[in-house]
Amino acid sequence: MRPRVEEVRIQGLGVIDEAVLVLSPGFTVVTGETGAGKTMVVTGLGLLFGGRADPARVRPGSERATIEGTLIVDPAGRVAQQVQDVGGEVEDGELIISRTVSVEGRSRAWLGGRTVPVGTLTYLAEDLVAVHGQMDQQRLLQPGRQRAALDRYAGEELIKPLRAYEQAYKRHRKITEQLAELTTRARERAQEADQLRFGLGEIERVDPKAGEETELREEEERLSHADSLRSAAETAHRALLGDPMSGQQAMPDAIALVGEARTVVEAVRDFDPALAGIAERLAEAGYLISDVATELAAYAESIDADPGRLAAVQERRAALIHVIRRYGQDTAEVLDWAARAAARVAELDGDDDRIGELTREHEELTGRLTELATDLTRVRSVAAERFGQAVTEELTALAMPHARVVVTIVAAPEFGPHGVDEVELRLSPHPASPPLPLNKGASGGELSRVMLAIEVVFAGADPVPTFVFDEVDAGVGGKAAVEIGRRLARLARTSQVIVVTHLPQVAAFADQHLVVEKADDGSVVRSGVIALDKDGRARELSRMLAGLENSELGRAHAEELLSIAAADKA
Repeated sequence: MRPRVEEVRIQGLGVIDEAVLVLSPGFTVVTGETGAGKTMVVTGLGLLFGGRADPARVRPGSERATIEGTLIVDPAGRVAQQVQDVGGEVEDGELIISRTVSVEGRSRAWLGGRTVPVGTLTYLAEDLVAVHGQMDQQRLLQPGRQRAALDRYAGEELIKPLRAYEQAYKRHRKITEQLAELTTRARERAQEADQLRFGLGEIERVDPKAGEETELREEEERLSHADSLRSAAETAHRALLGDPMSGQQAMPDAIALVGEARTVVEAVRDFDPALAGIAERLAEAGYLISDVATELAAYAESIDADPGRLAAVQERRAALIHVIRRYGQDTAEVLDWAARAAARVAELDGDDDRIGELTREHEELTGRLTELATDLTRVRSVAAERFGQAVTEELTALAMPHARVVVTIVAAPEFGPHGVDEVELRLSPHPASPPLPLNKGASGGELSRVMLAIEVVFAGADPVPTFVFDEVDAGVGGKAAVEIGRRLARLARTSQVIVVTHLPQVAAFADQHLVVEKADDGSVVRSGVIALDKDGRARELSRMLAGLENSELGRAHAEELLSIAAADKA
């Protein structure tokens, strides 16, 4: 299901107070008297899809202009996905878009119930609508759009080489980026490798072991306080055994005192069970004190003040502290850093080999891309010639018999994502004029007809579902006007077409006819939009032909036009 605009509501825009346009899926034409506000319909559609906000367009007396559109879209299609990506919603296949412009120039936009930047509407419009108005930026004037449209026109013949080129281009670009990073950062990589090697050298010289710093710290404490430790052990030993120090009186030892207490308690333990437990504990205490005294003696003997060993431990600790401060919180982290640094050095050392491999692949891909780009240019050139001839033939029927459209293809200096071709549509209005870019080679009215011819030729290849033309028939009449109507009807077979016109020959080909009526209440001019039935269409065409709605001659001519258009479409 192709998206289309179902309804547009306009409030406070130009001379339009409030109007509702219910649009046909096919060809809708908008007519009305001069000054009734026909162009405001196109302006409203332009605003709805991100057009430039002009506060001067706000209706006098209104605070703001509001345009709201209801679109029918595929709930599983690309447009619905884009709406969901910005937080909007598509309900039952309907998408609501809204835009306001205040008299102060402030503009706000809503998409699927969510406030969005106006630029989001512009981005969305690329897949929804092409507005061709004399003052609008034309979609097909953008070089990228012209190349994409030509590719679609080229059809199946271009698909396979273009797909092969795009795949090769992606790989070529990736390798180019990798080579650029490796070569431009060669000095940085060398510096990084030198720094890592320096750190690895420091760690290798120290050769730390996990947990070593804790053991060395404890050993340094013992060696630094050897005399105090030995003195404390000896003093405690004498206190337990009662050995007097030199020149001092002997004191009772702890073992003897505990033994004496045990003997006294043992003598009476049979008279009270409670003392039996105390006697056993005194026995245990005696054995424990004896063991502690023995260990103290052995510890005192083991303590040796070794200045040489102390210096060696302090030196080793200093070396460890140095690498720990630089490469981690402890020896375990230092060892982990060394492992990672060694792996990184190996990676950096392997970059030269990698550069060589990538360079060879880059050269191969460059040759492959050159071949594929040549194929694309050949196919595009053939399609461009065919397309230019087709558009030129259309222009002949649209009262531009001397105009000629050509497609120029110029090679870009570098590979692009779609080849090396820069595509531009050019127009030569008459034989003596050189082909110029579309926006420079045609007037406003001519440009609309050129765009119509292009869209008709592109019909079926261009995916845009809705086309809006304003004054596409400017400066023409008679047979040329009939041809314009016929081509708009042809375009409407595959797309929704909305046209503002003043020519009855064009209006006769429409599937739906809307008229913008102007009312004057004595002070304010305002407009409304009305959908015409068959009789109403005949009256409006009569007015457009003769200036009189009830002219018998105009009425007969109008009905003849409607019959011719109906037969042609059938």
